[in-house]
Amino acid sequence: MTPAQPFDRALLDALSSEAKLAPRRRKNRNFHASDADVAHRLLNAIEPGSYVAPHRHLDPNKGETMIVVRGQLGVVVFDETGKIVQTTLLAPSATCGIDIPHGTWHSVVACWPGTIFFEAKAGPYLPLDRSEQAPWAPAEGAPEAMAYVQSLTKLFPAVGGGWAK
Repeated sequence: MTPAQPFDRALLDALSSEAKLAPRRRKNRNFHASDADVAHRLLNAIEPGSYVAPHRHLDPNKGETMIVVRGQLGVVVFDETGKIVQTTLLAPSATCGIDIPHGTWHSVVACWPGTIFFEAKAGPYLPLDRSEQAPWAPAEGAPEAMAYVQSLTKLFPAVGGGWAK
């Protein structure tokens, strides 16, 4: 039996350090045993400048719940055309979480260095198919992706960090 894993400062600091060094500027720590598990529970460390391309999960079992445990995370919800219809700033001491229903176009941006959020969703893990990738947003790695993530981050002007200075 695996011992219970506390979400202590050592775990959060280590995960954050790994994210800072990762090429995509994010790193996750899975608490589920495999990608095939029916329930996925994980911590995601994300640094400012990491680009999570807008996407949706069409499977009716694939809603996502996110709870910020450190830092500040901007959540952006879009309509079918890519128009922004909702922005929510998550922080541990304020609005700390969000539930995103399946089929909802969304992205997240780190608004503060060292941001970490807990995520729960149904498994198994399957890569996004074309119909779940936003045709109106740059693909990850595209030359215009960094300008796009900066534009999304600017939707949260009251946050600290100022990573795009």
